[in-house]
Amino acid sequence: MSVAATPEAVMAAYADLINRHDFALLVPLIAPEASFWFSSGTYKGYDAVREAFERTWRRLANETYWLEDLAWIARSAEAASCTYRFHWHATIDGQRAEGKGRGTTVLAKSENGWRIVHEHLSAFPT
Repeated sequence: MSVAATPEAVMAAYADLINRHDFALLVPLIAPEASFWFSSGTYKGYDAVREAFERTWRRLANETYWLEDLAWIARSAEAASCTYRFHWHATIDGQRAEGKGRGTTVLAKSENGWRIVHEHLSAFPT
């Protein structure tokens, strides 16, 4: 089965490949026009999204990122959306650091299979 065959396959591959810190591995899972909303800003298209990922990987040495409690909240033949909790741990300036938050990802089906068209990550409310 292709990694883009189902929304579930895309999210599983994304959760695995993001920890390799190589944006080229994520490109087949992301739509060219995708928008990503992070606490650091809004990024649209491969170049902007790549820079956001690579800046994070440079700052968070040895980062490991994972998803928990992924739930599909909408699903059709053309689009799907899921929510989840995300966690990470890394080294920042020689010190162990960790964080967590919540996320939403929207996927759309194209002629090339399912792709991420939007991701929104945010901190938990205080």
